[in-house]
Amino acid sequence: MNPTSHALARRRDRRVYLGGHPVLFGLLAASRGRPVRRIGGTLLVHGADAYREALTRLPLDRTAEGTTGAAARCALGGDGGVLFDQEGGGHRSDRRDLAGGLGAAGVEELRARWQPLLARRLAPLARGTEVDLVELARELSGTVVCALLGSGADPCEVARAAAEAAAASVRGHLPGPRRPRAEAAAARAAGRLRDLLGRVREGGHTDGALAAMVAVAAVNTTVAALPRAVAWCADAGLWDQAGDDALRAPLAAELLRVTAASPLLPRAAAADGTVGGCPVRAGDRLLLVARHAADAHRRDPDARRPAEPALSRLVFGAGAHACPGARLASVQLADVLAALAPYRPVVTRARVDRGAALPGWRTLCVRAAS
Repeated sequence: MNPTSHALARRRDRRVYLGGHPVLFGLLAASRGRPVRRIGGTLLVHGADAYREALTRLPLDRTAEGTTGAAARCALGGDGGVLFDQEGGGHRSDRRDLAGGLGAAGVEELRARWQPLLARRLAPLARGTEVDLVELARELSGTVVCALLGSGADPCEVARAAAEAAAASVRGHLPGPRRPRAEAAAARAAGRLRDLLGRVREGGHTDGALAAMVAVAAVNTTVAALPRAVAWCADAGLWDQAGDDALRAPLAAELLRVTAASPLLPRAAAADGTVGGCPVRAGDRLLLVARHAADAHRRDPDARRPAEPALSRLVFGAGAHACPGARLASVQLADVLAALAPYRPVVTRARVDRGAALPGWRTLCVRAAS
């Protein structure tokens, strides 16, 4: 494998960080020399063991300002962040509600929805025409969300509304001065998403807050991760691995590891403790850097020598609050890679999305290799 190709892939992927949140990610890059570093009342957690310890052993305040739970609550118009700000029985109950749709059998049912979509949306590659993978990811994620929730809404409208809700809520919870009218914008976006998802067929999901949270999480991670993963595959020349039935699944796991769709998990300590040997006080803020914990900044993806699952899965979190959609994300990306591999596409145009909740592309166009 050519290290120069991986360097090209890494340079392109770095643009989504520098274009979206340059100051924050510059700080994280400068502080990653230690597993844990304290700056005032904030701990920057980079090491894999410390990251896992913070998520599984330290009591966390999941509703504190500046955390994922608070942003999720804002994205739902103040109606609770559901999976992100819950503890105990409520959290377990909502995860059980999702288990059927996100388990092995449920994912197989969802594949029957997205595989025809992939064939249709990627057909222009055979004619030498460009395909925008951001548009594909948007329709794909909206289709999956509507199928999962039993919603009759238009998938592309749901995807746009979920992206808007997430972006508006995150803008109000980023470090630094509060942005004017951020909360009002988030409330409007949340209302539009809830209205769309209110069109539920008989037998569909009836919990509006959980439905909206599923939409926000699934759409934004898919739209961030899928185009970035394909761009890396194209730039690093990994289409041989993508086309190999035995290597495709580990390649998908590796690409999800290095792209780390949710690269930073903001949390707050609910009680005193330690993380990576560093004392933590109740109320301290923790910035858990998933991409560093998973070694995405140093270790290139390689399906023939993949990272151990315990490391690669850290991009989905750890413990009771780990992302329940990990299986879905892996299978979905593997199917996208399988559909693209015969064309061996190259990236023709890429533009960073500077307003998205997660680092990603606004446009990522590919064309079949000549």
